[in-house]
Amino acid sequence: MSSQYQVAVVGAGPAGLFGARELANLGARVALFNRDLKPGGLAEYGIYPNKHIMKEGLRRQFRAVLDNPNIEYFGNVTIGAQGDLDLDGLRALGFDAILVTAGAQGTKWLGLPGEDLEGVYHAKDVVYFYNKLPPFSQKQFRFGRRCAVVGAGNVMVDVAHFLVREQQVEQVIAIVRRGPAEVKFDKKEMEHIIANLDMTALDEEMERSIPVMQAIGQDPAAARASILEALPKAEPRTSETKFRFEFLASPVQMLGENGVLTQIEVEDNNLVLQDGEVKARGTGVKRLIDVETVIFAIGDKVDDSFGLPVEWNEFVKSGEPKFPLDGHSYESTVEGVFVGGWSRQASMGLVGYARKDGTNAAKAVWQYLQTQSPSASGVDVSARLLALGKPIITKEDVKRLEAAETAEAHRRGLMEFKFSSNEEMLAAIGMIETA
Repeated sequence: MSSQYQVAVVGAGPAGLFGARELANLGARVALFNRDLKPGGLAEYGIYPNKHIMKEGLRRQFRAVLDNPNIEYFGNVTIGAQGDLDLDGLRALGFDAILVTAGAQGTKWLGLPGEDLEGVYHAKDVVYFYNKLPPFSQKQFRFGRRCAVVGAGNVMVDVAHFLVREQQVEQVIAIVRRGPAEVKFDKKEMEHIIANLDMTALDEEMERSIPVMQAIGQDPAAARASILEALPKAEPRTSETKFRFEFLASPVQMLGENGVLTQIEVEDNNLVLQDGEVKARGTGVKRLIDVETVIFAIGDKVDDSFGLPVEWNEFVKSGEPKFPLDGHSYESTVEGVFVGGWSRQASMGLVGYARKDGTNAAKAVWQYLQTQSPSASGVDVSARLLALGKPIITKEDVKRLEAAETAEAHRRGLMEFKFSSNEEMLAAIGMIETA
């Protein structure tokens, strides 16, 4: 008889890795399933590529987690209705509990006309593209001369950073539903692109926004100063790209010719105070902006096809949790299945938050396990995965892949190198033969 609890953790981003570590340290045997070949999730594929010190620091922590003898790693395995294993199939293997930390893998759209035009994208896909996550790394994107990014947070700034510095497009327009006082980006992130800010256009936008802001008691001068806070530490310009804001504007539809984007229509907004919150309200006045690319940076949602009920872009949590932590429910509506990180609350916080949330989710799982007897027989994951007839990545494979990429970076004289397809990664560690 097995006296050790056996837990499946789905997703190997920060929430999954630190959740797995918590469970392993408490004495559980953890099978960590990951869609990607490499662990890290958004910490590997969501942080801007040139943040080498931050990324390497995180990778060191992740390596230490995977070195835990109570954790087994299974990369290149998709869990979900259309995956290698569905949720019921995973449960049928006999795990005592399942912790879902698969992030927010769904794509959040507004449901506007023209979202299917060539040149209209979701920020997540673009971020994965420039961070070389297969298969997004192999997708063809149309980054035209004039690009609109819908949103006002750090993801908008990251995408603008890529368009300004790497693509060096002619113009990047940040379309912001509310006003200058509601932007959400960090000053530190703005340092990368503020040298390209079109100051004349900003002053024109501020002038246009003043009556709307003053009507609800906002201070336009303070909002402008906040936007420009990054100027003293601005990175030098590397392109002639002009970056500007289009405030108080909501996308209505995208228009195109022969299936290719040519314009975005926006509606001008007013601002109202509702229960202490600033809300945007459409005025009915609409106008067209010529663009070749529109990228929506409007947050995330979980994968509808995963196998758990979804509401408001998140998996449904138990309203009366038996094992709450910090006032949060980590229990799904399925017995023995828990959620953590962005699977619990999409787009919430960065790596530190995901780490804490994954750890708390694991503590909730452990409390649940104390009410159960460990499964009588061991869970034979390897035999089930072998039947899939595809390469399955282990902890040792991850180490070999990292060594191969490090060697390639040295050979090319780069700070970092990533293979951009699964086939290249698998070939580099000898799991498939190159054509």
